[in-house]
Amino acid sequence: ALVKGSLTNEALLAPVAAPDSGLRTERRLSHAVFLDLPGRASGLLLADALLNVAPNLAAKRDILRNTVDLALALGFAAPAVALLAAADVESPASPSTRDAVALKLMAAQGQFAGASVDGPMTPDSALSVVAARANGVGSEMAGRADVLLAPSMEAAIMVLRTLTGLTGGLAAGLVLGARVPVVAPARTDPMEVRMASCVLASVVV
Repeated sequence: ALVKGSLTNEALLAPVAAPDSGLRTERRLSHAVFLDLPGRASGLLLADALLNVAPNLAAKRDILRNTVDLALALGFAAPAVALLAAADVESPASPSTRDAVALKLMAAQGQFAGASVDGPMTPDSALSVVAARANGVGSEMAGRADVLLAPSMEAAIMVLRTLTGLTGGLAAGLVLGARVPVVAPARTDPMEVRMASCVLASVVV
């Protein structure tokens, strides 16, 4: 694994993504956070709150593949993936809902082996059975998501900061998509988060 010290993310990851580095794969680099939240029996994965600002459909496919691989490595059996959007149904006014429908079709074609994928789904529908019922969401995974795929980095950051801010939970992440996992903590991350991220990298390896 690679572990960031005093470098910036750009200084660390640009060489990793270079064609001649030996670390690049056919997938784009993405980031996933493992959330350990008080009151929740199991962990939760969220992508991508660090690298991909406004991913298109192809980028979201790679982000989802990377995150599903992480979920499987961490022991999630058939991880349930919720494709987050601003609405629980496809809407012409919301590109994120259309991308969610397209990703769900890819899943039905077997492109995300080992995972169950559904969406579009609002964050409350993905995390709360009660909210899902109130919203009229009939998906079996509603309220039981193991993985949240946000439509943009901005949305992912909002979900991440809301969940950790309300619960005081731990959030540790990895950069995925290279031949080795990359630990890229923020400068303000405490030692507990840095250690947890290294543990994640060790498990993946």
